[in-house]
This record gives sequence, structure tokens and C-alpha cells, in this order.
Amino acid sequence: MNVFIRVDASFEIGTGHVMRCLTLAEQLNEHGAKITFICRKHEGNLCDYIQSKGFPVIVLPRKDAKYIRGHVLHADWLKVSQKEDAAETICFIKDKRVDLLVIDHYALDIEWEKELIPYVKRIMVIDDLADRKHKCHFLLDQNFYEDMDTRYNALVPDNCETFLGPEFAILRKEFLDRKDCLRERNGQIRRILIFFGGIDPTNETLKAINAIMALSREDIMVDVVVGSNNENKENLKAICNKSKNIIFHLQVNNMAELMNQADLCIGAGGTATWERCVMGLPTILISIAKNQELIASTLSKRKIVCYLGSKEQVTEKCITSTLESLLVTPDQLIQMEKLSKDLLKNENDNFHSLIHAICERN
Repeated sequence: MNVFIRVDASFEIGTGHVMRCLTLAEQLNEHGAKITFICRKHEGNLCDYIQSKGFPVIVLPRKDAKYIRGHVLHADWLKVSQKEDAAETICFIKDKRVDLLVIDHYALDIEWEKELIPYVKRIMVIDDLADRKHKCHFLLDQNFYEDMDTRYNALVPDNCETFLGPEFAILRKEFLDRKDCLRERNGQIRRILIFFGGIDPTNETLKAINAIMALSREDIMVDVVVGSNNENKENLKAICNKSKNIIFHLQVNNMAELMNQADLCIGAGGTATWERCVMGLPTILISIAKNQELIASTLSKRKIVCYLGSKEQVTEKCITSTLESLLVTPDQLIQMEKLSKDLLKNENDNFHSLIHAICERN
């Protein structure tokens, strides 16, 4: 099976879309698929990183347009029109056999997909927003909403096969391998993990560090994880190195291990949400993008996470106050751990059913 994946990373977009597509690529590759990525050379792209993982990348040229008008909310993330992006993509794939084209991009919708469909056998869309129409054969939305079973009813063709909810979350193998051998937590906080994604442009990481330091609890160890594209990484490293109980980690490959060691995480939404849930890691969640807010609120209503609000609303003092509260309410942390695990208890089987469905239809 010949699979092409159209996805981007940038300082504006973040790294999460590429990271989950890499996980999907690895799973499909294990089932005999040949994978090729198609990425635009935005500032903050991950083309070299994708290649380091063993996958070829078709690089679309970088464009400097500041704003692209269009009906799609995130149209300017593309830096070109959908029509131009489609034409450039077609140039690379028109003479190739494409069994499956995977699209993970908030700036692309039915307009782009209609241009590509004559050149591919099937299209799969990965989406989180349900804010635009698609022309596709498969649609995956791994997020948790009250209306998740119906939110795409008017947005995809009748014959589109949908995979909806966190039980279809695209999780890296390291999390699936550790799922059945998690350590027992007792609600006591002795180790905290801080992770706000690969870029963290507003430096929520520093906010969380300062909030923990305000506790003056040197008996609590802290792991701070940042990505290689984080523009504040050197300053964060210097701050961490001044404290004997804070450990700085850059672009790690053992996130599941760090999550398993932690008693609590302070972090953002996105794919990391489902990684924490499958590990049963209680979380103080701060949304760093608009599309994370509804998911965070839904999880908070179910008492799965402790959601403080958007990054603009949350102060260091607010985080410190929440930590002080959780330190004396171990039962709340135990409940969060149980509810997190329950949410993804069938994830492994369902995700593999998704992979098999894609492969069998091709």
C-alpha cells in the first residue's frame, strides 16, 4: 500500500499534527505500507525530524504570505491558497500510485480534497474541529465531546467511515507497551511533570516552574520537558539547573516513562492529553489554543482533569493555589487516575481496528 501524508508543523501550527502522523505512519509501515510525507517548509517545520525517523519527505516551498483569505478559519496557516497547495501537491503525486492520502491540516477542507481525489484511491482526514466539510472515505477525530457521535453528520459524505473518540487515539508504541505495567499511585505528590508541547510560544513552561517553586517544597521532584523548537529552551535549562529538584529534558524519547514516574502533570491539551489518560496521570490542564478549550471543559466536567482555563486566564498564583489544594486531597488525584484510565481502556483494540480497516479497504 502506497500512503502519502499531507501535514505541516510550524511555530504557529505547533508540532502535534506531525507527531501523531508519525505514529500513524509507523503503525501503517508495520502493516507493509510505504509512507511518504508532504510538508511545506514553514518556519519551525519538522521535515528533517521526519526524515530522521526513516520517512521520505516531499518539501513544498516556503511562502511568506502573512494572511491568506478563505472560508476556513485557519486558512492563513497554509501561507498559500488551498488551490495553489493542491496544485503543488498534484505535481508530485500525479504519476504515482496513491492508495491512501492522509490529511491532517486545519487549513484544508473539501475544496482541496476535491482537487486531489482524481489522483488517489482513498482519502483519510484527521480532524479535531468539525468546522468545515470534507470529501473523504475515512475520518478520524480522537477527541472527547458530548456530541462526538453526531458532530460530523453534515460534514462528511454518507459513505464516509468515521472513527470518533479517544478510544481511537493515535498513541505511540511506548505508551501502548507500558499501558499494562503502570505503577501504583496513592494520591501523594512526590514528582511533577511539566510539558506544554514541542514549541510553547508563550512560555507556559516557565509559568508552571515558577508556580511550583512558590511552594518551597524541595521534597517534590520536577521533570521539565521541552521540544527542540522551543525558543526559550536555553533560558529554561539555565533556570532548571539552578534548582537541585528540577530536571530539564530536551526532545525526549521516553515520555511514557516520565509520565509513569510522575504523580501529577501540568500541561496543555492536544495529543498529550490522551497519552496522559492512557498512563492514568492526573493533570492540571491549561489550554494553549482555542481548539483545546471545549475538550478541556468536557474532560473537566467528567472530573478527568483539573482544568484551570486558557493560558491568558491562568496565572502562576492560580497554579500554585491548585497545587496546594491537590497536595491535601489525595482522593481527588486517585479519582482522576481511575477516570483517565477508564476513558481509554479499549484504546489498543480500537486503534488496531482502525489500522486494519484502512489496510483492508485498500
